[in-house]
Amino acid sequence: MNVLGYDPYLSVDSAWKLSRWVEHKVDLNDLFANSDFISLHLPLLDSTKGLINKEAIAHMKDGVKILNFARGGLVDDDAILEALDSGKVALYVTDFPDGKLAGHEKVIALPHLGASSEESEENCAVAAAQEIRAYLEEGNIINSVNLPNVSLDMRSPYRVGVIHTNTPKMLSRITDILSKDDANIENLMNKSRGNIAYTILDLDTAPTQESLDAIAHLQQVMRINLFKK
Repeated sequence: MNVLGYDPYLSVDSAWKLSRWVEHKVDLNDLFANSDFISLHLPLLDSTKGLINKEAIAHMKDGVKILNFARGGLVDDDAILEALDSGKVALYVTDFPDGKLAGHEKVIALPHLGASSEESEENCAVAAAQEIRAYLEEGNIINSVNLPNVSLDMRSPYRVGVIHTNTPKMLSRITDILSKDDANIENLMNKSRGNIAYTILDLDTAPTQESLDAIAHLQQVMRINLFKK
């Protein structure tokens, strides 16, 4: 898919984060004229109300498909209905259907609670259970709200997971303690989020309880767990 994007308020920092597969358009009508699918992602303001109107649709390809999951007022209902009847717009997909749009054969009207469907609720429950299991069994943190996301394949027989403050020299303090057991650190990952950091260390031999207690008693350590493969 060739992706075209338009954003009049695009910052330099945001531009650097764009995928190289996204072509930045500086003219909205240019985007309209070259798009088979148009997806709206913007707030409803006085300046954006009715953005998709009769004039805008005239710049679009014949048979264009428009997806609006942003705000209903961005699209002029009368203009989109006229374009759907004429075939200029082949399909309009929205989760803001009103009485004019909901019954039209070329309108796919979705509930605004798409994220709360039976399927999505089940998927969320399964994902939550999988993420809890990933931590309990291997110490991996996935999609956390407060902690850094740290996920590493566990290929060693033992893993130590340490939640600690994001302060200097913590890695060296932890590894110095484990080195007293002559344990070889086969893999290591450390990430932080704000003031909190999480470190996982994969070992070829089991650390002693004395070493685990010594790490746990470091002032900066909040929690330590030992995981076994």
